Amino acid sequence: MLKTLASHIKEFKAPSILTPIAMVIEVIMEMVIPLMMASIIDDGIEVGNLDHVIQIGLFMVLAAVVGLSAGLLGGIFAAKASTGFARNLRKAMYENIQTFAFSNIDKFSTAGLVTRMTTDVTNIQNAYQMILRMCFRAPFSIIIAMFMAFFISPKLASIYLIAVIVLALFMVLLMAKTMKYFSQVFKKYDDLNASVKENVTAVRVVKAYVREDHEKEKFTKASGNIYKMFVKAESMLAFISPMMNVAVYCSILAISWFGAHLVVSTELTTGNLTSMLAYCMNILMNLMMLSMIFVMITMSIASAKRICEVLNEKADIVNPDDPVTSVRDGSIWFDHVYFAYNKEAKEYVLTDVNLRIKSGETIGIIGGTGSSKSSLVNLISRLYDVTEGEEGAGGTGAVYVGGVDVRDYDLETLRNEVSVVLQKNVLFSGSVLDNLRWGNKEATLEECRHACRLACADEFIEQMPEGYDTHIEQGGTNVSGGQKQRLCIARALLKKPKILILDDSTSAVDTATDAKIRKAFAEEIPGTTKLIIAQRISSVMNADRIIVLDNGRVNGFGTHEELLANNTIYRDVYETQTQGGGDFDENGGEL
Repeated sequence: MLKTLASHIKEFKAPSILTPIAMVIEVIMEMVIPLMMASIIDDGIEVGNLDHVIQIGLFMVLAAVVGLSAGLLGGIFAAKASTGFARNLRKAMYENIQTFAFSNIDKFSTAGLVTRMTTDVTNIQNAYQMILRMCFRAPFSIIIAMFMAFFISPKLASIYLIAVIVLALFMVLLMAKTMKYFSQVFKKYDDLNASVKENVTAVRVVKAYVREDHEKEKFTKASGNIYKMFVKAESMLAFISPMMNVAVYCSILAISWFGAHLVVSTELTTGNLTSMLAYCMNILMNLMMLSMIFVMITMSIASAKRICEVLNEKADIVNPDDPVTSVRDGSIWFDHVYFAYNKEAKEYVLTDVNLRIKSGETIGIIGGTGSSKSSLVNLISRLYDVTEGEEGAGGTGAVYVGGVDVRDYDLETLRNEVSVVLQKNVLFSGSVLDNLRWGNKEATLEECRHACRLACADEFIEQMPEGYDTHIEQGGTNVSGGQKQRLCIARALLKKPKILILDDSTSAVDTATDAKIRKAFAEEIPGTTKLIIAQRISSVMNADRIIVLDNGRVNGFGTHEELLANNTIYRDVYETQTQGGGDFDENGGEL
């Protein structure tokens, strides 16, 4: 874990090294001042040597200025190092998340990733700053002060030693107990962020169903869980302050009592007793600083583990050693494919799928909810990898595009040639043109307009006040569902792909517009292989061939007429929809 985190200090190594050096200089100056004070009392005030008082006093002022300057520089260096370290951690996590396959993303919740990049990184930043400034300063200060105290009076210094040992044991035990609470509290932050994200994202549904009180209760519960965990942890840490105060006051009383006897017996001078009291305060105050560091380190260990989980997560899908960098055509071959989202799963999501699709064909895909239609097309652009099939299943258990196993392609090359309009359409904040150019950042305005004509999006864009410069809110909240779908289709077309996948992406448009889009595809992009997932038979009946999926298996594959004649599921759905106007799942049975 430490090695993983340390590797991201990078260009901030210099301020990370300079901070403890500045802290050590500050400590040395602090340790010298009590000795000078003792000299002023013993060799100046008591003997009436004013010149000595002035001389040593000037040295004390110089030492104070040097110590103050070193402390100030240490603070500046520590701030630069810690904030830079936090920036690098956030950047590294974000960049690693971008490489994740869907299977990697499935391991982390969105709220969990947000917590890791905000709260957890902030904890590490604060802890790192404290470590640079205090983890070197406090122990070094204690060691030097202890050495100086033993040099002046071993008898009185033993009081410090006892106090230090007792407090150190107490803090170690306390740290072990509180760590388990802090490790749990950040998981509760995930629940809190999830509650807020869900509420804000679905605020229209919440208000439509008047569920504000329910959402408040959810948030209150999540917030209350964090409160309870923090109260448990902080209640234990609250013992540190009184313990430190007891140690400080007991040490001062003991030193004053025994020191006074030593002064009376002339074993100790008044100046040395003053120095011993100064070193006592220095040692015990630095112990208090160490206790604060322990608290921050305890909190940050839990955060560090969560951050390292993201940093150490390796993408399940990566480029091969010598990737293929061109896709010949849009032909697709599922060669006895088996697939499961979890390698330990007992059942497959897709079972022995064996399909050959020619380049340029239009293929319809229908099936009931949960029949794995989306899972099937996700394998084409390698958003997931095929799971190894059972022995004796035949074939290679692979998906081929353009005659090449998708696992042999360069990922960027493959995904540029396979354009997917997902079931859940996503638009980004920016203009209409900005969103369209996600498909092709070099696309001209005329190319964007042509793609919009094919997707029947030009009809509503031209009616907007600013046309293609109209601002789209985050998530596309200021356009309708059907408009959002058509913009996403146009965005996909701008990639000029060899394979176009429409994952139920015309469900929100009317039947007439759906027909126009399909006609435009047939006339304008005949060389592109088109896979259309739909619930409506009317959306796929004119396709070259249609795949019928049932519980992850291919139940039928053929033309509309062939399936009507030979496939019971397809015929039942067709009759239900043409007679009753129902959708795919209204055939009276589970598909």
